[in-house]
Amino acid sequence: MQRIITDFFPCSSVQSVCSVCYSITISMLHSDITDKVIKAFYKVYNELGFGFLEKVYENALLIELSNMGLLCEKQKPIKVYYNGNLVGEYFADIVVNGCVILELKAVEVLVTEHELQLINYLKATNIEVGILLNFGKQPEFRRKIFTNDRKKHLC
Repeated sequence: MQRIITDFFPCSSVQSVCSVCYSITISMLHSDITDKVIKAFYKVYNELGFGFLEKVYENALLIELSNMGLLCEKQKPIKVYYNGNLVGEYFADIVVNGCVILELKAVEVLVTEHELQLINYLKATNIEVGILLNFGKQPEFRRKIFTNDRKKHLC
């Protein structure tokens, strides 16, 4: 069984603690970076609000993250292999400091498919942490951790 850790924080509960107990080491993986990402996310959301296309939020978030001293790569290609054969290529919206994938949405509400998209990005790379950021009617984010020891292609 694969282990995926999820933190879900709608805007009203940013300061609350998830009711599921996680190992401090795992749940806080790259927290120095993810904390800055979340701050930048809310700063952009508070300035722009809801209603723009994802690309607008992506560009604004890149500015904020860069101003915070983070190294960002936008539209980073992710190759997917099956039995050693390249079968597809996706593009992560933003990769921060080479260790956190950001997937941006501008939808009314996040659905399971959005989360699975991010999890699949994590599965296809050696990156263990991802954040799904929704610039929807209500801002929300979901933090995902998929550790490398659970990835078949890296074993």
